[in-house]
Amino acid sequence: MTEPEFETVIGLEVHVQLQLASKLFAPTEYASGGEPNTRVSVIELGLPGVLPALNERAVELAIRAGLALESTIGARVHFDRKNYFYPDLPKGYQITQLDRPLCVGGRVPLGEGEFGALQRIHLEEDAGKSSHHAAGSLVDLNRAGAALIEIVGQPDLRSPEQAFRFLTRLKQILQYAEVSECDMEKGSLRCDANISLRRPGAQQLGTKVELKNLNSFKMVRRALEYEQRRQAAVLGSGGAVRRETRLWNEEQGESAPMRGKEATEDYRYFPEPDLPPLSIPSERVQAIAAAMPELPDARRARFAREFGLPDYDLDVLLDDRHVATYFETVAHGCGDPKLASNWVMTEVLRTLKERGSSVTDLPLTAARLAALLNELNAGRINRAAAKRLFEHLLDHDLEVTEAIAALGLQQLSDPAALEQVVRAVLAGQPAAVADFHAGKQKALHALFGQTMKATGGKANPALVQQLLRKLLESGDRS
Repeated sequence: MTEPEFETVIGLEVHVQLQLASKLFAPTEYASGGEPNTRVSVIELGLPGVLPALNERAVELAIRAGLALESTIGARVHFDRKNYFYPDLPKGYQITQLDRPLCVGGRVPLGEGEFGALQRIHLEEDAGKSSHHAAGSLVDLNRAGAALIEIVGQPDLRSPEQAFRFLTRLKQILQYAEVSECDMEKGSLRCDANISLRRPGAQQLGTKVELKNLNSFKMVRRALEYEQRRQAAVLGSGGAVRRETRLWNEEQGESAPMRGKEATEDYRYFPEPDLPPLSIPSERVQAIAAAMPELPDARRARFAREFGLPDYDLDVLLDDRHVATYFETVAHGCGDPKLASNWVMTEVLRTLKERGSSVTDLPLTAARLAALLNELNAGRINRAAAKRLFEHLLDHDLEVTEAIAALGLQQLSDPAALEQVVRAVLAGQPAAVADFHAGKQKALHALFGQTMKATGGKANPALVQQLLRKLLESGDRS
Protein backbone atom coordinates (compact mmCIF):
# COMPACT_ATOMS: atom_id res chain seq x y z
CA MET A 1 0.00 0.00 0.00
CA THR A 2 1.31 3.45 -0.92
CA GLU A 3 2.06 5.67 2.07
CA PRO A 4 -0.24 8.73 2.17
CA GLU A 5 1.38 12.01 1.18
CA PHE A 6 -0.09 13.81 4.20
CA GLU A 7 -1.29 12.88 7.67
CA THR A 8 -4.54 14.45 8.89
CA VAL A 9 -4.77 15.90 12.40
CA ILE A 10 -8.19 16.82 13.79
CA GLY A 11 -9.21 18.37 17.10
CA LEU A 12 -12.82 19.08 18.08
CA GLU A 13 -14.25 21.79 20.31
CA VAL A 14 -17.76 20.98 21.46
CA HIS A 15 -20.06 23.42 23.25
CA VAL A 16 -22.82 21.75 25.24
CA GLN A 17 -25.68 23.56 26.96
CA LEU A 18 -26.32 22.12 30.39
CA GLN A 19 -29.75 20.75 31.26
CA LEU A 20 -30.79 23.66 33.50
CA ALA A 21 -33.86 25.84 33.91
CA SER A 22 -31.83 28.99 34.61
CA LYS A 23 -28.63 30.62 33.38
CA LEU A 24 -25.05 30.27 34.59
CA PHE A 25 -24.67 33.50 36.54
CA ALA A 26 -28.28 34.69 36.86
CA PRO A 27 -31.62 33.26 38.00
CA THR A 28 -33.08 34.18 34.59
CA GLU A 29 -35.34 31.44 33.24
CA TYR A 30 -33.83 29.69 30.26
CA ALA A 31 -35.29 27.37 27.61
CA SER A 32 -34.62 27.21 23.90
CA GLY A 33 -36.98 29.10 21.64
CA GLY A 34 -39.51 31.66 22.84
CA GLU A 35 -40.08 35.23 21.75
CA PRO A 36 -36.75 36.93 21.03
CA ASN A 37 -35.22 39.02 23.81
CA THR A 38 -37.77 38.00 26.46
CA ARG A 39 -35.44 35.82 28.57
CA VAL A 40 -32.66 38.23 29.33
CA SER A 41 -31.97 40.23 32.50
CA VAL A 42 -29.74 43.07 33.62
CA ILE A 43 -27.03 40.57 34.62
CA GLU A 44 -26.56 39.17 31.10
CA LEU A 45 -26.69 42.74 29.76
CA GLY A 46 -23.92 43.76 32.16
CA LEU A 47 -25.68 46.91 33.38
CA PRO A 48 -23.79 49.02 35.96
CA GLY A 49 -23.81 47.66 39.51
CA VAL A 50 -24.93 44.10 38.74
CA LEU A 51 -22.87 41.10 39.82
CA PRO A 52 -22.84 37.47 38.65
CA ALA A 53 -23.77 34.63 41.04
CA LEU A 54 -22.65 31.12 40.10
CA ASN A 55 -25.33 28.47 39.51
CA GLU A 56 -24.36 25.58 41.83
CA ARG A 57 -26.27 23.01 39.77
CA ALA A 58 -24.22 23.97 36.69
CA VAL A 59 -21.04 23.09 38.55
CA GLU A 60 -22.51 19.72 39.55
CA LEU A 61 -23.49 18.88 35.96
CA ALA A 62 -20.07 19.92 34.65
CA ILE A 63 -18.39 17.68 37.24
CA ARG A 64 -20.74 14.86 36.24
CA ALA A 65 -19.65 15.31 32.61
CA GLY A 66 -16.02 15.20 33.68
CA LEU A 67 -16.51 12.02 35.67
CA ALA A 68 -18.41 10.35 32.82
CA LEU A 69 -15.51 11.20 30.48
CA GLU A 70 -12.80 10.12 32.95
CA SER A 71 -11.44 13.64 33.56
CA THR A 72 -9.60 14.82 36.66
CA ILE A 73 -11.69 17.31 38.64
CA GLY A 74 -9.79 20.38 39.78
CA ALA A 75 -9.70 21.05 43.52
CA ARG A 76 -9.52 24.83 43.06
CA VAL A 77 -10.65 26.57 39.89
CA HIS A 78 -11.35 30.13 38.85
CA PHE A 79 -13.12 32.06 36.12
CA ASP A 80 -11.65 34.43 33.54
CA ARG A 81 -12.89 37.15 31.23
CA LYS A 82 -12.50 36.62 27.50
CA ASN A 83 -12.78 40.03 25.89
CA TYR A 84 -14.11 40.59 22.39
CA PHE A 85 -16.74 42.71 20.68
CA TYR A 86 -19.68 41.19 18.88
CA PRO A 87 -23.33 42.35 18.79
CA ASP A 88 -24.60 39.17 20.50
CA LEU A 89 -22.22 39.69 23.46
CA PRO A 90 -23.70 42.76 25.17
CA LYS A 91 -21.16 42.90 28.02
CA GLY A 92 -18.22 42.96 25.64
CA TYR A 93 -16.72 39.94 27.39
CA GLN A 94 -17.54 36.32 28.15
CA ILE A 95 -17.01 34.67 31.54
CA THR A 96 -15.12 31.42 30.93
CA GLN A 97 -12.16 29.45 32.32
CA LEU A 98 -8.62 29.61 30.94
CA ASP A 99 -5.81 28.61 33.30
CA ARG A 100 -7.68 26.50 35.84
CA PRO A 101 -10.57 24.66 34.20
CA LEU A 102 -12.99 22.53 36.17
CA CYS A 103 -11.96 19.27 34.45
CA VAL A 104 -8.58 18.30 33.01
CA GLY A 105 -7.90 15.43 30.62
CA GLY A 106 -10.34 12.62 29.95
CA ARG A 107 -11.24 10.56 26.92
CA VAL A 108 -14.10 9.53 24.63
CA PRO A 109 -14.34 5.84 23.64
CA LEU A 110 -14.48 5.44 19.86
CA GLY A 111 -15.03 1.68 19.79
CA GLU A 112 -12.66 -1.14 18.85
CA GLY A 113 -10.30 -0.14 21.65
CA GLU A 114 -9.73 3.41 20.32
CA PHE A 115 -10.16 6.62 22.33
CA GLY A 116 -10.22 10.33 21.59
CA ALA A 117 -8.26 12.19 24.26
CA LEU A 118 -9.53 15.41 25.87
CA GLN A 119 -7.54 18.45 26.91
CA ARG A 120 -10.14 19.91 29.25
CA ILE A 121 -13.77 20.60 30.06
CA HIS A 122 -14.59 24.07 31.35
CA LEU A 123 -17.63 26.11 32.28
CA GLU A 124 -18.58 29.28 30.42
CA GLU A 125 -21.59 31.39 29.54
CA ASP A 126 -23.15 31.37 26.10
CA ALA A 127 -23.49 34.36 23.80
CA GLY A 128 -26.71 35.47 22.14
CA LYS A 129 -27.67 34.51 18.60
CA SER A 130 -27.32 36.65 15.48
CA SER A 131 -29.33 36.03 12.33
CA HIS A 132 -28.63 37.70 9.03
CA HIS A 133 -31.26 38.67 6.46
CA ALA A 134 -31.47 40.70 3.28
CA ALA A 135 -32.83 43.67 5.20
CA GLY A 136 -30.14 43.50 7.89
CA SER A 137 -29.01 41.54 10.94
CA LEU A 138 -31.02 40.71 14.06
CA VAL A 139 -29.83 39.77 17.56
CA ASP A 140 -31.71 37.56 20.03
CA LEU A 141 -30.21 37.67 23.53
CA ASN A 142 -32.37 34.92 25.05
CA ARG A 143 -29.42 32.53 24.90
CA ALA A 144 -26.93 35.00 26.36
CA GLY A 145 -25.67 33.75 29.71
CA ALA A 146 -26.93 30.17 29.28
CA ALA A 147 -24.72 27.60 31.00
CA LEU A 148 -22.25 25.81 28.74
CA ILE A 149 -19.46 23.35 29.07
CA GLU A 150 -16.80 23.49 26.39
CA ILE A 151 -15.20 20.11 25.74
CA VAL A 152 -11.82 20.55 24.07
CA GLY A 153 -10.39 17.50 22.37
CA GLN A 154 -6.71 16.83 21.85
CA PRO A 155 -5.57 17.09 18.23
CA ASP A 156 -5.17 13.31 17.98
CA LEU A 157 -8.00 12.26 15.65
CA ARG A 158 -6.69 11.10 12.30
CA SER A 159 -9.74 10.94 10.07
CA PRO A 160 -13.19 12.49 9.55
CA GLU A 161 -14.68 9.08 10.39
CA GLN A 162 -12.96 9.11 13.80
CA ALA A 163 -14.32 12.60 14.39
CA PHE A 164 -17.83 11.36 13.58
CA ARG A 165 -17.49 8.49 16.07
CA PHE A 166 -16.07 10.87 18.69
CA LEU A 167 -19.13 13.10 18.46
CA THR A 168 -21.60 10.20 18.37
CA ARG A 169 -20.20 8.58 21.52
CA LEU A 170 -19.74 11.93 23.30
CA LYS A 171 -23.39 12.81 22.73
CA GLN A 172 -24.54 9.40 23.94
CA ILE A 173 -22.46 9.60 27.14
CA LEU A 174 -23.64 13.12 28.00
CA GLN A 175 -27.27 12.16 27.39
CA TYR A 176 -27.00 9.07 29.60
CA ALA A 177 -25.28 11.13 32.30
CA GLU A 178 -28.25 13.54 32.07
CA VAL A 179 -25.89 16.47 31.55
CA SER A 180 -27.62 17.72 28.39
CA GLU A 181 -30.13 16.64 25.75
CA CYS A 182 -27.43 17.47 23.15
CA ASP A 183 -30.00 18.50 20.55
CA MET A 184 -28.14 20.15 17.66
CA GLU A 185 -31.40 21.39 16.13
CA LYS A 186 -32.11 23.39 19.29
CA GLY A 187 -28.50 24.52 19.63
CA SER A 188 -27.77 22.61 22.83
CA LEU A 189 -24.76 20.98 21.17
CA ARG A 190 -22.51 22.87 18.76
CA CYS A 191 -19.21 21.77 17.30
CA ASP A 192 -16.21 23.54 15.78
CA ALA A 193 -13.63 21.35 14.06
CA ASN A 194 -9.94 22.13 13.70
CA ILE A 195 -7.99 20.36 10.98
CA SER A 196 -4.43 20.48 9.70
CA LEU A 197 -2.21 18.31 7.49
CA ARG A 198 1.45 17.38 7.87
CA ARG A 199 3.95 15.04 6.28
CA PRO A 200 3.91 11.50 7.73
CA GLY A 201 6.38 11.25 10.61
CA ALA A 202 6.52 15.01 11.20
CA GLN A 203 6.27 16.07 14.85
CA GLN A 204 5.17 19.65 14.32
CA LEU A 205 1.51 20.26 13.54
CA GLY A 206 0.53 21.86 10.28
CA THR A 207 -1.34 25.16 9.94
CA LYS A 208 -4.72 24.80 11.64
CA VAL A 209 -7.99 25.72 9.97
CA GLU A 210 -11.20 26.03 12.03
CA LEU A 211 -14.53 24.98 10.50
CA LYS A 212 -17.79 26.54 11.69
CA ASN A 213 -21.49 26.36 10.78
CA LEU A 214 -21.61 22.59 11.28
CA ASN A 215 -25.18 21.60 12.12
CA SER A 216 -25.00 17.81 12.25
CA PHE A 217 -22.41 15.11 12.86
CA LYS A 218 -22.69 14.00 9.23
CA MET A 219 -22.04 17.58 8.21
CA VAL A 220 -18.92 17.64 10.39
CA ARG A 221 -17.67 14.53 8.61
CA ARG A 222 -18.42 15.94 5.13
CA ALA A 223 -16.79 19.29 5.94
CA LEU A 224 -13.65 17.61 7.26
CA GLU A 225 -13.44 15.37 4.18
CA TYR A 226 -13.66 18.43 1.94
CA GLU A 227 -11.11 20.38 3.94
CA GLN A 228 -8.79 17.37 3.94
CA ARG A 229 -8.88 17.36 0.12
CA ARG A 230 -8.54 21.14 -0.14
CA GLN A 231 -5.51 21.38 2.11
CA ALA A 232 -3.83 18.40 0.44
CA ALA A 233 -4.26 20.12 -2.94
CA VAL A 234 -2.80 23.39 -1.60
CA LEU A 235 0.20 21.69 0.01
CA GLY A 236 0.69 19.30 -2.91
CA SER A 237 1.02 22.22 -5.32
CA GLY A 238 3.66 23.88 -3.13
CA GLY A 239 1.32 26.42 -1.54
CA ALA A 240 0.78 27.26 2.11
CA VAL A 241 -2.43 26.76 4.05
CA ARG A 242 -3.68 29.98 5.63
CA ARG A 243 -4.54 30.02 9.34
CA GLU A 244 -8.20 30.99 9.27
CA THR A 245 -11.78 30.24 10.23
CA ARG A 246 -13.91 28.91 7.39
CA LEU A 247 -17.69 28.52 7.10
CA TRP A 248 -19.14 25.30 5.73
CA ASN A 249 -21.73 25.65 2.97
CA GLU A 250 -23.76 22.43 2.90
CA GLU A 251 -25.58 23.20 -0.34
CA GLN A 252 -22.36 23.84 -2.25
CA GLY A 253 -20.46 21.13 -0.40
CA GLU A 254 -17.46 23.36 0.29
CA SER A 255 -16.00 25.73 2.86
CA ALA A 256 -15.26 29.41 2.37
CA PRO A 257 -13.04 31.86 4.30
CA MET A 258 -14.78 33.72 7.12
CA ARG A 259 -11.94 35.52 8.95
CA GLY A 260 -8.38 35.11 10.12
CA LYS A 261 -8.08 32.76 13.09
CA GLU A 262 -7.68 34.54 16.42
CA ALA A 263 -4.93 33.64 18.90
CA THR A 264 -5.34 33.45 22.70
CA GLU A 265 -3.62 36.80 23.21
CA ASP A 266 -6.21 38.51 21.01
CA TYR A 267 -8.85 38.00 23.71
CA ARG A 268 -6.92 39.76 26.53
CA TYR A 269 -7.89 37.18 29.16
CA PHE A 270 -7.69 38.20 32.80
CA PRO A 271 -9.15 36.73 36.03
CA GLU A 272 -12.85 37.49 36.53
CA PRO A 273 -12.86 40.06 39.37
CA ASP A 274 -16.50 39.53 40.38
CA LEU A 275 -16.23 35.81 41.10
CA PRO A 276 -13.95 34.32 43.80
CA PRO A 277 -11.96 31.13 43.14
CA LEU A 278 -14.05 27.99 43.54
CA SER A 279 -12.95 25.14 45.81
CA ILE A 280 -14.24 21.67 44.98
CA PRO A 281 -14.01 19.34 48.03
CA SER A 282 -13.21 15.73 47.17
CA GLU A 283 -16.22 14.65 49.25
CA ARG A 284 -18.48 16.64 46.94
CA VAL A 285 -16.99 14.98 43.86
CA GLN A 286 -17.47 11.55 45.45
CA ALA A 287 -21.12 12.34 46.20
CA ILE A 288 -21.72 13.40 42.59
CA ALA A 289 -20.04 10.21 41.36
CA ALA A 290 -22.22 8.08 43.65
CA ALA A 291 -25.37 9.68 42.21
CA MET A 292 -24.25 9.28 38.59
CA PRO A 293 -26.95 7.82 36.30
CA GLU A 294 -26.14 4.54 34.55
CA LEU A 295 -23.79 5.19 31.62
CA PRO A 296 -24.05 3.51 28.18
CA ASP A 297 -21.38 0.82 28.64
CA ALA A 298 -22.77 -0.19 32.02
CA ARG A 299 -26.32 -0.36 30.69
CA ARG A 300 -25.18 -2.38 27.69
CA ALA A 301 -23.47 -4.94 29.94
CA ARG A 302 -26.57 -5.16 32.13
CA PHE A 303 -28.94 -5.57 29.17
CA ALA A 304 -26.74 -8.31 27.73
CA ARG A 305 -26.68 -10.06 31.10
CA GLU A 306 -30.36 -9.64 32.02
CA PHE A 307 -32.03 -9.91 28.62
CA GLY A 308 -29.60 -12.00 26.56
CA LEU A 309 -30.02 -9.80 23.50
CA PRO A 310 -27.72 -9.99 20.44
CA ASP A 311 -25.23 -7.20 19.75
CA TYR A 312 -27.34 -5.76 16.92
CA ASP A 313 -30.33 -5.27 19.23
CA LEU A 314 -28.14 -3.68 21.89
CA ASP A 315 -26.64 -1.24 19.37
CA VAL A 316 -30.07 -0.09 18.20
CA LEU A 317 -31.80 0.06 21.59
CA LEU A 318 -28.98 1.79 23.46
CA ASP A 319 -28.35 4.49 20.87
CA ASP A 320 -30.90 6.73 22.64
CA ARG A 321 -31.25 6.51 26.42
CA HIS A 322 -35.00 7.27 26.28
CA VAL A 323 -35.53 4.41 23.82
CA ALA A 324 -33.45 2.12 26.06
CA THR A 325 -35.58 3.05 29.08
CA TYR A 326 -38.79 2.53 27.08
CA PHE A 327 -37.61 -0.90 25.94
CA GLU A 328 -36.65 -1.94 29.47
CA THR A 329 -40.12 -1.10 30.76
CA VAL A 330 -41.74 -3.07 27.92
CA ALA A 331 -39.42 -6.05 28.48
CA HIS A 332 -40.16 -6.24 32.19
CA GLY A 333 -43.87 -5.71 31.58
CA CYS A 334 -44.31 -8.48 29.02
CA GLY A 335 -41.65 -10.90 30.29
CA ASP A 336 -40.32 -11.52 26.77
CA PRO A 337 -37.23 -9.32 26.13
CA LYS A 338 -36.68 -10.45 22.54
CA LEU A 339 -40.31 -9.82 21.57
CA ALA A 340 -40.10 -6.40 23.27
CA SER A 341 -36.87 -5.66 21.41
CA ASN A 342 -38.35 -6.63 18.04
CA TRP A 343 -41.39 -4.38 18.49
CA VAL A 344 -39.40 -1.41 19.75
CA MET A 345 -36.83 -1.69 16.94
CA THR A 346 -39.50 -2.01 14.24
CA GLU A 347 -42.89 -0.53 15.10
CA VAL A 348 -41.78 2.03 17.70
CA LEU A 349 -38.71 3.37 15.88
CA ARG A 350 -40.62 3.43 12.57
CA THR A 351 -43.36 5.49 14.19
CA LEU A 352 -40.85 7.92 15.71
CA LYS A 353 -39.19 8.42 12.33
CA GLU A 354 -42.51 8.98 10.57
CA ARG A 355 -43.71 11.44 13.20
CA GLY A 356 -40.35 13.13 13.73
CA SER A 357 -40.73 12.84 17.49
CA SER A 358 -39.04 11.42 20.55
CA VAL A 359 -40.15 8.28 22.36
CA THR A 360 -40.87 10.51 25.37
CA ASP A 361 -43.69 12.06 23.33
CA LEU A 362 -45.09 8.76 22.03
CA PRO A 363 -48.80 8.47 22.93
CA LEU A 364 -48.46 4.71 23.37
CA THR A 365 -46.77 4.26 26.75
CA ALA A 366 -44.31 1.45 27.42
CA ALA A 367 -46.77 -0.09 29.90
CA ARG A 368 -49.51 -0.27 27.23
CA LEU A 369 -47.16 -1.77 24.66
CA ALA A 370 -46.23 -4.40 27.24
CA ALA A 371 -49.94 -5.13 27.78
CA LEU A 372 -50.43 -5.43 24.02
CA LEU A 373 -47.56 -7.94 23.78
CA ASN A 374 -49.03 -9.90 26.68
CA GLU A 375 -52.26 -10.26 24.72
CA LEU A 376 -50.27 -11.44 21.69
CA ASN A 377 -48.23 -13.93 23.72
CA ALA A 378 -51.34 -15.29 25.40
CA GLY A 379 -52.94 -15.98 22.01
CA ARG A 380 -55.87 -13.63 22.59
CA ILE A 381 -54.90 -11.63 19.49
CA ASN A 382 -52.76 -12.58 16.49
CA ARG A 383 -49.87 -10.61 15.00
CA ALA A 384 -51.99 -8.88 12.37
CA ALA A 385 -54.44 -7.78 15.03
CA ALA A 386 -51.55 -6.67 17.25
CA LYS A 387 -50.24 -4.36 14.53
CA ARG A 388 -53.69 -2.91 13.96
CA LEU A 389 -54.08 -2.44 17.71
CA PHE A 390 -50.68 -0.70 17.90
CA GLU A 391 -51.71 1.86 15.29
CA HIS A 392 -55.06 2.44 17.02
CA LEU A 393 -53.47 3.05 20.41
CA LEU A 394 -51.19 5.70 18.92
CA ASP A 395 -54.24 7.89 18.38
CA HIS A 396 -56.67 6.74 21.09
CA ASP A 397 -56.24 6.99 24.85
CA LEU A 398 -57.58 3.53 25.67
CA GLU A 399 -56.46 0.59 27.73
CA VAL A 400 -55.42 -2.38 25.60
CA THR A 401 -58.44 -4.54 26.53
CA GLU A 402 -60.78 -1.64 25.75
CA ALA A 403 -59.19 -1.15 22.33
CA ILE A 404 -59.40 -4.88 21.55
CA ALA A 405 -63.11 -4.88 22.35
CA ALA A 406 -63.75 -1.65 20.42
CA LEU A 407 -62.04 -3.04 17.31
CA GLY A 408 -63.40 -6.56 17.71
CA LEU A 409 -59.92 -8.05 17.54
CA GLN A 410 -60.31 -11.01 19.89
CA GLN A 411 -58.56 -13.98 18.30
CA LEU A 412 -60.67 -17.00 17.33
CA SER A 413 -59.00 -19.99 18.97
CA ASP A 414 -61.93 -22.40 19.45
CA PRO A 415 -60.84 -25.56 17.51
CA ALA A 416 -64.41 -26.73 16.85
CA ALA A 417 -65.57 -23.37 15.51
CA LEU A 418 -62.46 -22.90 13.38
CA GLU A 419 -62.75 -26.43 11.98
CA GLN A 420 -66.18 -25.57 10.57
CA VAL A 421 -64.70 -22.50 8.85
CA VAL A 422 -61.82 -24.52 7.41
CA ARG A 423 -64.20 -27.21 6.11
CA ALA A 424 -66.29 -24.52 4.39
CA VAL A 425 -63.18 -23.03 2.76
CA LEU A 426 -62.01 -26.44 1.51
CA ALA A 427 -65.46 -27.20 0.10
CA GLY A 428 -65.47 -23.92 -1.78
CA GLN A 429 -61.91 -24.27 -3.18
CA PRO A 430 -61.77 -27.68 -4.95
CA ALA A 431 -59.09 -26.53 -7.42
CA ALA A 432 -56.74 -25.48 -4.60
CA VAL A 433 -57.38 -28.76 -2.80
CA ALA A 434 -56.49 -30.66 -5.98
CA ASP A 435 -53.33 -28.60 -6.40
CA PHE A 436 -52.28 -29.43 -2.85
CA HIS A 437 -52.67 -33.14 -3.47
CA ALA A 438 -50.65 -32.69 -6.68
CA GLY A 439 -47.75 -31.49 -4.51
CA LYS A 440 -48.16 -27.74 -5.01
CA GLN A 441 -47.38 -26.21 -1.60
CA LYS A 442 -48.50 -22.76 -2.74
CA ALA A 443 -52.05 -24.11 -2.63
CA LEU A 444 -51.74 -24.42 1.13
CA HIS A 445 -50.85 -20.74 1.38
CA ALA A 446 -53.87 -19.84 -0.73
CA LEU A 447 -56.20 -21.91 1.48
CA PHE A 448 -54.68 -20.37 4.59
CA GLY A 449 -55.31 -16.89 3.20
CA GLN A 450 -58.92 -17.74 2.37
CA THR A 451 -59.49 -19.03 5.91
CA MET A 452 -58.01 -15.91 7.49
CA LYS A 453 -60.14 -13.78 5.17
CA ALA A 454 -63.25 -15.74 6.15
CA THR A 455 -62.58 -14.96 9.84
CA GLY A 456 -61.77 -11.31 9.27
CA GLY A 457 -58.13 -11.99 10.16
CA LYS A 458 -59.09 -13.03 13.70
CA ALA A 459 -58.27 -16.73 13.49
CA ASN A 460 -55.34 -18.22 15.36
CA PRO A 461 -52.84 -18.69 12.50
CA ALA A 462 -51.09 -21.71 14.01
CA LEU A 463 -54.40 -23.46 14.64
CA VAL A 464 -55.58 -22.73 11.09
CA GLN A 465 -52.39 -24.26 9.68
CA GLN A 466 -52.85 -27.33 11.89
CA LEU A 467 -56.47 -27.83 10.88
CA LEU A 468 -55.77 -27.35 7.17
CA ARG A 469 -53.05 -30.01 7.15
CA LYS A 470 -55.15 -32.38 9.23
CA LEU A 471 -58.20 -32.19 6.96
CA LEU A 472 -56.25 -32.10 3.71
CA GLU A 473 -54.05 -35.06 4.58
CA SER A 474 -56.89 -37.12 6.02
CA GLY A 475 -59.21 -36.38 3.14
CA ASP A 476 -62.03 -35.87 5.68
CA ARG A 477 -63.89 -32.80 4.49
CA SER A 478 -67.45 -33.92 5.21
